[in-house]
Formats: sequence, C-alpha cells, structure tokens
Amino acid sequence: MSKTILSPGHAVVIGAGVVGLGTAWALARDGWQVTVIDRDQPGAGASGGNGAQLSYSYVQPLADPAIWTQLPKLLLSPESPLRFRLRADPAQWSWLLRFMAACRSSVSRETTAQLLTLAARSRQVFEQMLQEEGLDCDFSRSGKLVLYPDASGLESARRQVQLQQAMGGESQRILTASECVGVEPALAHHARRIAGGVFTPSECAVDAAALCQDLQQRLADQGVRFMLGQPVQAWRQSEGRVYAVSVAGQEVQADAFVLAAGTGSASLARQLGMRLPVYPLKGYSITVPVPAAGGDSAAPRVSITDLSRKVVFARLGERIRVAGMVEVVGEDRGIDTRRIESLKATTRHVFPEIALDGPLNPWAGLRPATPRGLPIIGRRPGMPDRVWLNTGHGALGLTLAMGSAVRIRDLLRETASGPAARRLPAPAACSA
Repeated sequence: MSKTILSPGHAVVIGAGVVGLGTAWALARDGWQVTVIDRDQPGAGASGGNGAQLSYSYVQPLADPAIWTQLPKLLLSPESPLRFRLRADPAQWSWLLRFMAACRSSVSRETTAQLLTLAARSRQVFEQMLQEEGLDCDFSRSGKLVLYPDASGLESARRQVQLQQAMGGESQRILTASECVGVEPALAHHARRIAGGVFTPSECAVDAAALCQDLQQRLADQGVRFMLGQPVQAWRQSEGRVYAVSVAGQEVQADAFVLAAGTGSASLARQLGMRLPVYPLKGYSITVPVPAAGGDSAAPRVSITDLSRKVVFARLGERIRVAGMVEVVGEDRGIDTRRIESLKATTRHVFPEIALDGPLNPWAGLRPATPRGLPIIGRRPGMPDRVWLNTGHGALGLTLAMGSAVRIRDLLRETASGPAARRLPAPAACSA
C-alpha cells in the first residue's frame, strides 16, 4: 500500500494556472487546508503568455452569430487568424458541431449575461486579493480600446455595447477613428485603417505568469502545499466517492477535489467516466520591449484589440504583450514560426515605431474552451462525490479566474458547514 496523506478539512486543487491558484487562495482563506497539484510549474500552461487583458466589461463570447458571415474569409484567407486541422477525433467534431449550434443570437445574449455577472464578481475579488497580498505582476488600470475596420463592424459593436449596458455592464464609449487616437496617441499611424472603436476606461491588464508565480509563493508561505512537476496518475474511489488521487507513488487523500487543470481537465475527467465539452484552442504571443526612445509615442499605454486580425496588445510595465490566433489542432503545443511572423507583421502594421529586432519570447498555449464560451463550475450529473469542476474558461480565464474561485468556495460552503462535516473517512484498505 502506498504512503497516505490525510488531513481533515483538506482540499486538493488540480491545476496551478491562474484558475487553480485563485481557487486555492479562496479556499485557504475560508479555512481549508489546501494542496495544489500540477504536472508543470505555476502558470506554465495557458496562463504563461496569454493576452494579459482583464476584460471585465467586454465579454462577447466566441460563439457569436457574426461567425457565419466571417467564416468564409476565416477559412479561406492565408492570413486568417483561424486555422483548423481536422482530426479523426470524436471530441473535436463534437465540440465543433456544438460550437456552431451555439452561434445564435439568443444563445449569445444568454452567455453574455452570465459572463458579465461572473466577470463583475471576479473584478471585485481580484482587486481585493491584489490589495491583501501585494502581488508584483505589472497590474495596470489601462482601459481597453477595441478597434473595428469598417462601419458595419462598428455598428454591430454598438448593438453589443447596448446589450451589455442593458444587462448592467459598465460604461463604454463608441469612438470615431480620430477619437481613438485621442485616447491612444500611438495609434496615429493606424487611424486611417479603422472606422472607430469601443473604449472601456475601467478595463485592466496584468502579467498572468508573474501573477501565478508570486501568488504561488504567497500561498506556500501561508501553508498551502504544492506538488509540482507531478501529474495526477489516478483517482481513488470508494462507494461512489473519490477519496484520493495517486501522485508520484503517494495517495493524497482529501475531503474535496477541484479539477482546474485547463485542457488537461478533459482527460482527467474521462478517468472518472465524465466527458467534458472542453477542447484546446491554441493561441500565440510575443512580448516586445518598449522602445527606450519615444516609448510613450511608439507603444500603447491602453490595451488594444485589433478585431480585423484578432490580435490584442497589452502594456506590461516596459513590455508589450502581443497575442492572438485561434487554432483548432488538438493538443499540439509547438510554436509555428509562421504565426509568430504574423504577430510581428500585425505589430508593424498597427504600431510601426515598435522595434522587433530584440528578443520576442515567442509562446504558444492551449486555451480550455467550451462550445458556448461559459466555464464549467461546480458539479455535473453522474460525477462521483467530492469532485468539483472549475475549467473551460477559454480566452477569459484570466478575467474570470477569481469569480469562478469564489463560486467554488461558495458551493463547498453549501455542501458542508465545517471541516468536521466535510471529512471523508478513508476506506479500510487501498492500493497504489
């Protein structure tokens, strides 16, 4: 029998990205003893080089009816930010069919409403955590400007803004091209190529990798246990309840298990007989130093989203994160140099005075996406007891992390009133 670790009121969080670490923080503050398990290091997955934007007020889901008019260009253009690699994979085909079925106005409206509610809660909790923990992660209240290349796109944006404001979203402004330059002077070279934009003054930016690394250290100092570089090998169950996970020859027993492993959540869930509609959407980024000379006029201070190319720019101290692309190619984490060249070309196009001759830290990562764009938080029918899900956040993982963390905390509060009630007796015998 393997070595056993057992703690009363003990929660295991599987995943050390921003979602998993946020969950660990929320549970630890609520009195749980917490162990975080990850096959890699904190922030090494989708959190490592993401777009860095905290989009609390502009949460239009990927599954949107506008996809139908955009699809021919997205599929046929050699410069398209979207790429499919169709595979003999039922999970991929099932996800794609459900995604296309979700591209309806009624579904998009409902999804937007739910995302706005979760994002508002996430903003409140994230800023509370920043204040309490004093994290060093290049956080800024930069505002966000979404650029539209033509009048029809800008009109569609106007309708989305009106929808979100009717749902209680924060104030946003529709701007002309010249007004966009007034908000962000570094766009002066690009103004003639856009029809206008949507500006949200309250949006923020943060370096998710630095956030994960600093938060992990704070949590460790507060008594949270970390088992890093060690994948979960198996679940241990008894009488319809999970009581442990097997990790590196040990059985880690606990009273609650939160699966927050990003794209890895689907394979771990399959071991429990669950099929999660979570599929990896691959994205890329580069991180560019701000020019020493003329930096304020050459590089943006405001976060920028160029919708025509599906690329975002976020200021992180004296660096600019440039991120984008959506590839439906399975678990491929390799860096396609053509995609990096595309990000460089877009940077030159939008901000021609930014130099790209230095180190660019190219990165590729897999966003764990659901067809509708809503994360899976809580439990699903047929799940074994003592397991909760916190996964499927797609491109909004950074934005929604803390909102989903406290939702998990609240669900566990509802399940039991304290550590004694939560404790699950271990079976008489177990094996590795």
